[in-house]
Amino acid sequence: MRTKTVVLLISLMSIMTACNDKNEKAVTVKYPLTMKCDSSDTYFGTKIADPYRWLENDTAPDVKAWVDSQNAVTFSYLKNIPYREQIKQRLTHLWNYPRQSAPFKKAGMIFFYKNDGLQNQSVLYMQENNKSEAKVLLDPNTLSTDGTVSLAGIDISKDGKYIAYSISRGGSDWNEIFVMDIVSKKLLSDKIEWVKFSGISWFENGFFYSGYEKPEKGKELSQKNQFHKLYYHQLGTPQEKDQIIRENKNAPQRSHYATVTDDAKYLIVYEEEANKSGNAVYIKDLGVVGSKFVAIEESFDYQHSIIHNNENIFYVKTNKNAGKYKLISFDFDKPDTASWVDILPERPDLLQSISIVNKKIIANYLKDAHSQLEIYNTEGKFMGEIELPVIGTVNSFNTEKDDDEAFYDFTSFNYPTTIFKYSLSSGKSEVFFSPKVDFNSSDYEVKQVFYNSKDGNRIPMFITYKKGIILDGTNPTLLYGYGGFNISLSPSFSITRLLWLENGGIYVMANLRGGGEYGESWHLSGTKLKKQNVFDDFIAAAEYLIKEKYTSPAKLAIQGGSNGGLLVGAVANQRPDLFRVALPAVGVMDMLRYHKFTIGWAWVTDYGSSEDSLEFNYILTYSPLHNIKEGVNYPATMVTTADHDDRVVPAHSFKYIATLQEKYKGPNPVLIRIETQAGHGAGKSTTKMIDESTDILSFTLYNMGIEKIK
Repeated sequence: MRTKTVVLLISLMSIMTACNDKNEKAVTVKYPLTMKCDSSDTYFGTKIADPYRWLENDTAPDVKAWVDSQNAVTFSYLKNIPYREQIKQRLTHLWNYPRQSAPFKKAGMIFFYKNDGLQNQSVLYMQENNKSEAKVLLDPNTLSTDGTVSLAGIDISKDGKYIAYSISRGGSDWNEIFVMDIVSKKLLSDKIEWVKFSGISWFENGFFYSGYEKPEKGKELSQKNQFHKLYYHQLGTPQEKDQIIRENKNAPQRSHYATVTDDAKYLIVYEEEANKSGNAVYIKDLGVVGSKFVAIEESFDYQHSIIHNNENIFYVKTNKNAGKYKLISFDFDKPDTASWVDILPERPDLLQSISIVNKKIIANYLKDAHSQLEIYNTEGKFMGEIELPVIGTVNSFNTEKDDDEAFYDFTSFNYPTTIFKYSLSSGKSEVFFSPKVDFNSSDYEVKQVFYNSKDGNRIPMFITYKKGIILDGTNPTLLYGYGGFNISLSPSFSITRLLWLENGGIYVMANLRGGGEYGESWHLSGTKLKKQNVFDDFIAAAEYLIKEKYTSPAKLAIQGGSNGGLLVGAVANQRPDLFRVALPAVGVMDMLRYHKFTIGWAWVTDYGSSEDSLEFNYILTYSPLHNIKEGVNYPATMVTTADHDDRVVPAHSFKYIATLQEKYKGPNPVLIRIETQAGHGAGKSTTKMIDESTDILSFTLYNMGIEKIK
């Protein structure tokens, strides 16, 4: 690793002769020199300088040298934190507990994922039936020496003979698909590359999947993703022979996804379009040779998800004319919307997910951002509730359609993910798997409060802390938010948060507008020209915590990832006085150019685009990169990103930190931690998660003036 500024300087000057260096800052941390180039764009008559654009070329030698130099400074700073190793040891101890997913059934067999504790990746197990021994089917830890290859998805053939599985290398969104004989565990010759944003769905002697053409060499992780295609692959044939099932050569930003119904009678295809928030739905009768796709919904204005079919009767979760979603049914022979029948009409609570099994509907409603399980018959008559332990979250409810036995997971801030077995005939739940974690959940309190945002809107927020804590404004507090893309935040368990809590910290999660907690209107009220509402909600959360004496600006940290990284960057710019520490992770920081990389164009639905004059002027007011100013005392900041992030390319974080290091003259450290062989977050190895969490906690506590930990 190159650690000396002079090495970087020589490297950059030899490649970028048009650059000129910035002045070094007389601060505690000596940052690497970052070269500046004469690069700019003009938007509707406004010229915007972009002096660090060269950092967008993530595979260039000069960028790699810059990354090495930044990491050298960051890790040099972190290693001097006195309790960093103590935090790592405690985290490692806490992390080392067996955990597993809710079992699911395919082809009459039972499957589940399990991690013994410190395994880098969870292992896929299989049981032939309830009484047989569970055996390892696929262990991704054997696919790499460092745990950076992860399982991205699987599907089991209808006859139970094969498993098709996709893997991700280094956290990239690019996947490869392989096929394995389940009995012999031998790989077939089939290998599919350049798979992205895809499921796997078996039909007869092959499967459907989605992907793109091979990208330009050297730009695999940054090139704009266009012309998504749906393919069918027949076993034993080369990939170049795969049949294109769906594409649109006139719509480069259209995406195609497919699934085969459980009875293998129908192919369901979903299509999505740029700058649209919904999907189109088409169904093909696979039992009729030469049958054509039947359009169920061709507009892209609403979200639809086909949950289940009983012969030719389909059940669909939709937000068409129902902003908080409803369940409808239709006959395949009469699919027009005028013939749709409401089964579960829209109600004030968000209909988050549905399972239909054994002539019963299990509806998972989100009530004020926490789960509520209700049971209905297939005509929509209420039959009761499934009682949950505390305020928390159910993420999955798994069973086969005619089975009496189901499995679901449950979690909360002080409740490690526990698997329950549920009997549909008796209506009773029992614990199937309970993890043993080194903490006492009854020592901690979880409560939900509501506060008013700047415009008077009522915002929910969860607060977790150790019982008996004194609210005197001195408690280290970590405030987390997201607020985007119709994604709901609900209670969940985290080892990292546990260490924070047992050291007297308070953990807070705010349910901001832009998310999906209260349906589409809640989502839209935090998008495009209303995006500032999200930042105002987050700022108001901080002000509430300070007013109610949970904490003070000297002890308050903010954290968020991806769209949440944008949130942290924007709010740190707008109200730096409220926060001691800012932790933006894999954030969208350059709001003027985000749509030019990989799948960024799909985010126009939430953000708008700099190619529209009205939206450009609005975006420019909050874009984190473009609103860093000199003469402002910014919070201690540690940006985190990864070299294989091809969702939000690391250039966002690179340009942001380079600008912050250039303009900020104060004493607080402003650093970037760049992980290698990791991506946007999915599939990250346990080792890397422990290391990253150690550094985030160490940085945060140290900059709050915490001298020692428990």
